[in-house]
Amino acid sequence: MNLTRRGLLAGLGATVVMYPVLARAQAQIGAVAPVATLPEVLFDVEAAVAKAKLGGEVSFAVMDAATGAVLAERHADAMMAPASTLKVVTSLYALQKLGPDHRFVTRVLRSGDDLILAGGADPLLDTDGLARLAADTAKAWQGTPPKRFLVWGGALPRRDRIAEEQDDYLPYNPAISGMILNFNRVHLGWKAGQFMLEARGGSQSPRSYTVAVGAADRASPLFTYDGSGKKESWTMARSAMGKSGARWLPVRRPELYAGDVFQTLCRAKGLVLPTPEVQDAAPNGTEVATLSSAPLSQIIRGMLKYSTNLTAEAIGLSASGAASPQASAQQMQDWLRTILPEDHFEFHDHSGLSAQNRLTAVSLTRLLVKEGDRDGLRDLLKHIPLRDEKGQAKDSDITVLAKTGTLNFVSNLSGYAKAADGREIAFTILTGDEPRRAANEGRELPEGVRSWTRRSKIMQQAMIEGWLDRGPAQIAGPAVAAGQASVVR
Repeated sequence: MNLTRRGLLAGLGATVVMYPVLARAQAQIGAVAPVATLPEVLFDVEAAVAKAKLGGEVSFAVMDAATGAVLAERHADAMMAPASTLKVVTSLYALQKLGPDHRFVTRVLRSGDDLILAGGADPLLDTDGLARLAADTAKAWQGTPPKRFLVWGGALPRRDRIAEEQDDYLPYNPAISGMILNFNRVHLGWKAGQFMLEARGGSQSPRSYTVAVGAADRASPLFTYDGSGKKESWTMARSAMGKSGARWLPVRRPELYAGDVFQTLCRAKGLVLPTPEVQDAAPNGTEVATLSSAPLSQIIRGMLKYSTNLTAEAIGLSASGAASPQASAQQMQDWLRTILPEDHFEFHDHSGLSAQNRLTAVSLTRLLVKEGDRDGLRDLLKHIPLRDEKGQAKDSDITVLAKTGTLNFVSNLSGYAKAADGREIAFTILTGDEPRRAANEGRELPEGVRSWTRRSKIMQQAMIEGWLDRGPAQIAGPAVAAGQASVVR
């Protein structure tokens, strides 16, 4: 499938410049892909952009998923906030560095009369899994109960939150540590003025004693946080409570949180542990019990589906082995530079939550074409159903496997789309109103963001349908003249 400059401008009625992208891709690779000619393009991309009324920037790059031929682009070299589409890069990075079968191991060690809970950076460790580990520990421990109970989280560099600019209380912005429990979140529920804090799992939800919450007579802010005492202390605006409700809060002291829950679970099995303490030095001792995670490929599938920021940070930091989150992001950036040496990007984390991350549509699309099949990323991406403007699912023969990326006034989509006749594209669509994003940094659902995001998603899906709804013409076909397409390999 080939989209010439003349055909693109005539069919789309758009100001779309293909030559810089094509020239750079051909300079890198030095090859021309055999592609077929598309029928007349009826989809007017500029009309779709205008209809969305997003303001800011709309950027995209579309390539033949098999050959890497550039089919269409709009401002594809613009440096944009990738939001959670950065998790595509992180996934490929972790798969190549750690391997799809890598597992994270949480250990319980005995050192003399001390019991040590050693976190292994398992991003999916939950209360139910910790309960199994507690049962195994209680069964295996011999002799008198431990004199000290230590918790180690040094498998990853410690950070109080993923992104400093985000509001304190947002559950997707918790502390980073090698000791992770329930995505380092605690479940807060309230009814009739009474609060309950739980380490909520699927079947077990013990009370959390390292976090406290109370009501305050104010209209705003919704929550305030104080970490100066022995407990993590939150206050909630009484005016926002209503009669009852629930939400997750981030945990800032994950070692003590996990230790508290483990202590409760061990007590239920007959093993009484002292009050947990944080251990900074790497632990030594004899293994008493272990718990292994699911394989990395399965962890990534869930991360791409639910866009869990802490999972992205955990696997990215594990892949790099760097001493700090900043150094780890730089190492992932250096890794990508070996694959796309002429492209432009800037990473400050692995999740996309930082406002400083920047990536271009052409770079991310090129990465999908070059690396997606080698590490099985395509099969790990989330199925995105096509919907109409009212949000109802459409009856469509186009299959979309992609990753979304959303921040305030940023809405992105990157992945693969395939028509019923086998034509397949790799694409990245990045939309962002940078002034509005900056003005609302870290806020939870600022005014206008829901409708803005909905309009962006409608536009994204219209573009995908416009690019693929062409009838029976196939992507692969007779060769065309050099210069009409370039291959990304």
